[in-house]
Amino acid sequence: MSRFVDRAVIHVAAGDGGHGCASVHREKYTPLGGPDGGNGGHGGDVVLVVDPGVHTLLDFHYRSQARASSGKPGQGGHRNGATGEDLELRVPDGTVVLTPDGEVLADLVGVGTRFVVVAGGHGGLGNAALASKARKAPGFALLGEEGEARDLVLELKSVADIGLVGFPSAGKSSLVSVLSAARPKIADYPFTTLVPNLGVVTAGETVFTVADVPGLIPGASQGKGLGLEFLRHIERCAVLVHVVDCATVDPGRDPLSDVDALERELAAYTPSLGGELASRPRLVVLNKIDVPDARELAEMVRPELQARGLPVYCVSTVSTEGLRELRFALGAAVRQHRESLPPTEPTRVVLRPTAVDEQGFEVTADPDRPEGFIVRGGRPEQWIRQTNFDNAEAVGYLADRLARLGVEDALAGAGARAGCPVTIGHVTFDWEPSTPAGGGAIRLGGRGTDWRLDSDQRIGAGQRKAARRVRREPVAGGEVPQE
Repeated sequence: MSRFVDRAVIHVAAGDGGHGCASVHREKYTPLGGPDGGNGGHGGDVVLVVDPGVHTLLDFHYRSQARASSGKPGQGGHRNGATGEDLELRVPDGTVVLTPDGEVLADLVGVGTRFVVVAGGHGGLGNAALASKARKAPGFALLGEEGEARDLVLELKSVADIGLVGFPSAGKSSLVSVLSAARPKIADYPFTTLVPNLGVVTAGETVFTVADVPGLIPGASQGKGLGLEFLRHIERCAVLVHVVDCATVDPGRDPLSDVDALERELAAYTPSLGGELASRPRLVVLNKIDVPDARELAEMVRPELQARGLPVYCVSTVSTEGLRELRFALGAAVRQHRESLPPTEPTRVVLRPTAVDEQGFEVTADPDRPEGFIVRGGRPEQWIRQTNFDNAEAVGYLADRLARLGVEDALAGAGARAGCPVTIGHVTFDWEPSTPAGGGAIRLGGRGTDWRLDSDQRIGAGQRKAARRVRREPVAGGEVPQE
């Protein structure tokens, strides 16, 4: 038996970037062939795509983890690693993507809508791409970055123009079946409807969709019965229809009290999308007038409901009496709603590139370490992630990049002194100022070494990261041993 799942918690992880390659071209009779290490491939993204053939989140209920493929490492001979393939996850139309804390990240409406939930890591540059006048044959390459990973909550909110609400066994499913070609389950016991049913209705030139939800009971907005679980399926509806059972034999119930109870539940429920449900246009359908006593009761309460400003329609899903009038009334309400919407304008994408002299980082005091500082910024943190701290030349290259970016000058301006702990990303080091970038020519040693890390001279911020005083902080996936 098929299951309907409209909420799922998943863990998604993008692919890691491939490492760059540190290689030197070797060929007979061709000494010093130069660096030829290729770049690593980027990791694949995880993308949610709206698919018209998917109607439930059941697949995510059984497979709650998804990971895209990683990029391949670079190779010698200037061969770049292959890029990881994106992982596309098919979701139903109307899926809302949230964080575990309830923050809405995306509302996926419309076939083909795409949303990148986690991005793949960048591939590391090979030593061929790192070669320069100062470093003609780098003995290192950059590491690939890890892909993003996060937990997500997926909620399905049906996309329908008309929402039918009412008590259990009020005839909502029967109404959908006679207005459209849908064939929902119909029985004479409460809570027959366990999943939202959607039907397509045609009224003249207007085509619209109708959805019914499991029966509401008093307290549904606080979690009683099935109402709270499925009330979100009418959040997108333009018009709400109260379906009232005029032939009920339950003591203490009548059409007026049923409408009042439904109004209270709609007012108490706070939707995450759109306006309040109680402010939506509403109609009242007095159902089952094929029963003589029910017809008499419907005629009795109809004037009072109309006095409240509610359009009222008396129908019978058995004899189909009143259904034509109801169908065109619903079509007119939907048409009026669509005409009231503002015209759709083409989306304009405004590109604001970052200024070339933008530092892109900030230096703040570290609240957890006395006299400590934290450097935050996209580029410094990315460079930290891509540095192989087991290679002294790679650390020296990092030191030069940080100095050129102005990190050392900013630390000095913030009051940092020699020996102050400085944290960038997941790495903490003891800072000592060095010669500003450009103050002198870069003096290189052998491949994979850096003279500043092999001497007893004072060394700067970036250079300390691979030295003996580097302390790595715990990161996701376990503890990083201190050096």
